[in-house]
Amino acid sequence: MTKSVKDIMTTRLQTIGMSETAKDAAKKMVDKNVSSLVVIDDDDQTVGIITERDITRGVCIHDVASKDFKIHHLMSSSLATIDPNSSAETAANRMLQNKVRHLIVKDGDRPVGIITASNFIDYLDEQLTRDDPNARVLRTLKDEV
Repeated sequence: MTKSVKDIMTTRLQTIGMSETAKDAAKKMVDKNVSSLVVIDDDDQTVGIITERDITRGVCIHDVASKDFKIHHLMSSSLATIDPNSSAETAANRMLQNKVRHLIVKDGDRPVGIITASNFIDYLDEQLTRDDPNARVLRTLKDEV
């Protein structure tokens, strides 16, 4: 049975203000065990996303202290989004087409979740029996994500 995005997405969006620093973002990601944060403006509107990769590349390339580098300089402001009623396969295709690892799930204009590689690993793992070698590979990948 094909599942929809709402069946496999993470519903707790972790956010950060655009005036916060790369150090703040990295600490929050570690504390919340996530690989991305949705960036919000002063009116709590979604304006972008920042990922571990954004922080690593931005801080290292510019050779600036993470406590001095603001989120709005590192974030991606074009968000790849998907409707919660879309199929998981549609979400995977959208991620591939947009070359992103995170999709913001929006119900109308309101963000209601996020879908990442970890969500797909869980989804695929559910489809396999525990003895299937592919299930072991997925569990190993999940430990690394």
